[in-house]
Amino acid sequence: MEKEETGCCCEAPRKKVRQRSEKEAMLQRLSRIEGQVRGVRKMVEESAYCTDVLTQVSAIQAALNAFNRELISNHIRSCVVNDIKSDNLDTIDDLVNTLQKLMK
Repeated sequence: MEKEETGCCCEAPRKKVRQRSEKEAMLQRLSRIEGQVRGVRKMVEESAYCTDVLTQVSAIQAALNAFNRELISNHIRSCVVNDIKSDNLDTIDDLVNTLQKLMK
């Protein structure tokens, strides 16, 4: 049985050691999104009607938004909390900058 890893993402170099279950869930979501993108590509190749393609693209955007929400939630609950507990308040500026980029 493989050991589940835990840790903070905000140590240099910046990496996140994720629990196996978190990583597998993220990869599974990304695989579904990848499949959706391949499906849209096939629709374009097969000259699907514009609104049908747009509907599928909208579904991909919703899936990516859901992925981002989950990722930012995990980041706040682990990396940000751990950094604040360690008196690394630079993480707050990093979080604010990240949120500003996401909200453009």
